[in-house]
Amino acid sequence: MNTGKFFAVLAVLGLLASCAPLNPHPMDMTQAVRTAKSAADHNALAQHYENGAKEMQAKADEHKKLLEEYESKSYHYGKQAQELQAHCRGLIRYYEQAAKANEAMAQAHREIAAGMK
Repeated sequence: MNTGKFFAVLAVLGLLASCAPLNPHPMDMTQAVRTAKSAADHNALAQHYENGAKEMQAKADEHKKLLEEYESKSYHYGKQAQELQAHCRGLIRYYEQAAKANEAMAQAHREIAAGMK
């Protein structure tokens, strides 16, 4: 019984750690977009969005691994197994959508930069 609680607490702590921001000093995107005047500025914005997409996809992949664990060893997590699985599915969906949105923004800024050359 104590082992199950230990694993549940460990899983929750893992989820909390994975939700911590990766970049403690984020770019002020409003200011960056307003002041973007050159192709280099838009390429820098595109790179920023591409990096964001990679971070979001990495988080989605991490939660896919957690989901596999929760599904294959649900007996370790007791009553919380279904909740943990649902939570992971929601986060996977969220992070994948965020990755796609960042990719779209990166593409838009690449196109703007290409039009300036």
